[in-house]
Amino acid sequence: MSDEKPQVLFVCVHNAGRSQMAAGWLTRLGGDRVEVRSAGSEPADRVNPVAVQAMAEVGIDIAAEQPEVLTSDAVRESDVVVTMGCGDACPFFPGKRYEDWALDDPAGQDLDAVRPIRDEIRTRVEALLRSLGVDAG
Repeated sequence: MSDEKPQVLFVCVHNAGRSQMAAGWLTRLGGDRVEVRSAGSEPADRVNPVAVQAMAEVGIDIAAEQPEVLTSDAVRESDVVVTMGCGDACPFFPGKRYEDWALDDPAGQDLDAVRPIRDEIRTRVEALLRSLGVDAG
């Protein structure tokens, strides 16, 4: 890992739910001590409105985020790549730290179903920060 702040990339298929919520949590908890990116192998047109609503309940606004396409450069520039159901679509580069988080997809789910996904993502983001030696703010 570089001497600079750690760079984390969250990847899921549509970059509309799980990866956006994870990026929101890491931005909130890691602040300027970590660089946050998210992308999707097949990005959606917009962020899942139920994910936006679930995050708003905890004071994190992801409404203005836009799903981005996953590029090899984004992976290459990251220290940690966290995949969430993107399968083999994520490019692999030796020397990168990869984690695969098995999480339910919030697509098509109601708010009651998305809340536990949101909370599980927070728990995993907190553990990721600890593993990177970054204090959660």
